[in-house]
Amino acid sequence: MATGTPTDPKLKAEILDKIRNHGVAVATVAEATSVSTKSIYRWLRAGIVDKDRNLILENNRLRKENEQLYKMLGKATAELNRSKG
Repeated sequence: MATGTPTDPKLKAEILDKIRNHGVAVATVAEATSVSTKSIYRWLRAGIVDKDRNLILENNRLRKENEQLYKMLGKATAELNRSKG
């Protein structure tokens, strides 16, 4: 694996998109692109440290969505148990 950081911003954006939006593992992307995992993790951290509002807002949205889904699941489970009893 290469240890240098690519200068192509398009490649960097593609790498981050694969990880953030498509769930591809950092190690997988690093191996496929010959970019070090250290560089990729640094880019990911920079998005948070630089107050990348999109990441923070998306994280908060997903947390709220998860809470709502757990509540719905709990209600559905309770109703199912009631109908069986």
